[in-house]
Amino acid sequence: MDYLAIIAVVERGKAQGLVEKAKEAGLLGGTILYGRGTGVFEAPKLLNLHIESSKEVILIVSPRDAYRPIYDVLVEAGKFHEPGKGIIFTLPADNVLGLSEPAGREKHK
Repeated sequence: MDYLAIIAVVERGKAQGLVEKAKEAGLLGGTILYGRGTGVFEAPKLLNLHIESSKEVILIVSPRDAYRPIYDVLVEAGKFHEPGKGIIFTLPADNVLGLSEPAGREKHK
C-alpha cells in the first residue's frame, strides 16, 4: 500500500485538539511529540532570561488515497493559512510496517 506521512508543527497545547478534529475526518491515530523551536529570530527575553518556544509535532501515517480529508481538516482547524500558526507538510512514507488495517479496508499486496 502507498502511504504518506503528514507532519504538523504547532504551538504547545494545540496538537490534541487538532488530532481530535482529524479523527472526525477519518484519522485512526497519530503521535504527538514535544519539542522547542530553533528559528532564526532570537528567543524573547524576560528579566534577561531566554523564553523557549515550546512546540508539538503531530506525526500521522495515512494511506495516500485517504490522506486528503485528514490534511484538509488539520489545515482548517489549525489555521495554517495564517502567519505564525505553525507548519504542515506531507512526505512519502516508504517501508511502513506495524500499522493495523481499518475494518472493512482490504490489504493491498
